[in-house]
Amino acid sequence: MLTILPLLILLVLIALLSASLKMNYEYQKSVIFRVGRLSCLRGPGIYLIIPIIDQVKQVDRRTITVDIESQDMVTKDSVTFGVNAVLYYRIREPEKAIIRVKDYNFATSQIALTTLRNIIGQNKLDELLQERDKINAKICEIVDKITNPWGIEIERIEIKNL
Repeated sequence: MLTILPLLILLVLIALLSASLKMNYEYQKSVIFRVGRLSCLRGPGIYLIIPIIDQVKQVDRRTITVDIESQDMVTKDSVTFGVNAVLYYRIREPEKAIIRVKDYNFATSQIALTTLRNIIGQNKLDELLQERDKINAKICEIVDKITNPWGIEIERIEIKNL
């Protein structure tokens, strides 16, 4: 019995240490919550947490691409047509992206979709075809302004097909 006790203690310590070790890749940051409150951020590399007390949310800091599905939209001159676009964004401040919005990916794509619909509705078909770059820049500026408090940076929005 006495020889099993040190072995059991060693196994428990190894299990605790393995549960405490976490690792981030170069493109990741972790938001750590201790007892439900924001504790700290951890960048790339290995770090320790307190099991059960700490919760870790990893955030990918690479550019995320979202396909905005084809939507039927109406222009200022009452022409109905389908539009789809691509949104490129990056998480600039992971703690804000986790705390200020529940699902930042869904919220960002929905903001881009509604802004796209609003901007297209304010223009005539000829303007959309001729000034595509200006419209892309305007949509990007509006969406970036809305998502900035969430720690999200909009890199670009491109209308693919009209």
